Amino acid sequence: MTIDAVLLFIMGGLFAAAIYLIMDRTLTRILFGLMLFTNAANLLIIIMAGPAGLPPIVSNGVAADEYFDPLPQALTLTSIVISFATTAFLLALIYRSWVLARRDEVQVDIEDIQVAEQPTYDAEEDAEITEEESEFLEDHEDPNIDYELTTQESPVVRPNERKAGGRR
Repeated sequence: MTIDAVLLFIMGGLFAAAIYLIMDRTLTRILFGLMLFTNAANLLIIIMAGPAGLPPIVSNGVAADEYFDPLPQALTLTSIVISFATTAFLLALIYRSWVLARRDEVQVDIEDIQVAEQPTYDAEEDAEITEEESEFLEDHEDPNIDYELTTQESPVVRPNERKAGGRR
């Protein structure tokens, strides 16, 4: 086994433990799972970058295959910053939950259970509509019918003066 294979197994174990912890209802375990998940993602980026030991600096006279791509390192640093901010946010949520309810467990919401138990068939949404009355114009109707019957002296359209093809 090479070092890359060992790192891949470690990364897989981190991902598995992270998913297990994230699926729990305790906020502290969710936090630890998220931290493991981000560390496993960082390890994945570093593993995919290639072998270690090459400098990420391009200089004259050095072949393209003799230096390391700096993009994975930049992505890893960005991921570390994002995971730090997310961890700080979750810590604030855990603290707030502890201050208010003296527990860090996510409670079961009654409305969520009702939505989950609701059947997928909804009679109102799945009913066939025979003919829908629309307030919009049909293709054969004239959109300017009200304006053609008006004059400067009489800007109001009277109902008995409507043309055929009007919508009223």
